[in-house]
Amino acid sequence: MNLLIVYAHPNHESLNYAFYNKVIEGIDANDKEITVKTLDLYKENFNPVLVHNQDRRRRDMATDVELEIHRKQLLWANKIVFIYPIWWGRPPAMLLGYFDRLLASGFAYKNNEKKIMPEGLLANKDVICISTMKGPNNYIRLFLNNMHQVMMKKAVFSFVGIKKVKFFEFGSTEKKNGKQSKYLAKVKNHFEYI
Repeated sequence: MNLLIVYAHPNHESLNYAFYNKVIEGIDANDKEITVKTLDLYKENFNPVLVHNQDRRRRDMATDVELEIHRKQLLWANKIVFIYPIWWGRPPAMLLGYFDRLLASGFAYKNNEKKIMPEGLLANKDVICISTMKGPNNYIRLFLNNMHQVMMKKAVFSFVGIKKVKFFEFGSTEKKNGKQSKYLAKVKNHFEYI
């Protein structure tokens, strides 16, 4: 199995980084042969800004030389793990910019004149989203109509052909008496048996 981890948090002393470490620990304890690559968007100084102008045309995004390594990573991976916080009810702009720039027509999807929706070109991949938030889990589900999962699963991954998406959403993560160790153990356990 080829597994790509996309880490999108600016702090390596955060709970998100602890989740990253638990993913690695779980994989190390797994009996399957798993090859792991990590893309740390902040450490790499990934530029999330999508630019279209006379020199950078939208139709050329799928062949942008600057993103070639990232396209190769996505094509290589069978399973993609995204680790990120939920800020303002959605992933950070860094991760959204990664999607904006990388998931281009001609690479991640292609238009089909016979169908309403385009054809996703990244099928046969699985995604796992591990996210943290300051507020309680029920807040995003009840008051925001589960918009985080709807956005990620339907607006992003389904659009590019990825149907199998698993979520680990952990709320109230900044409480001193929270369940951080329980959450970390749950993630490690999952990766021991993927």
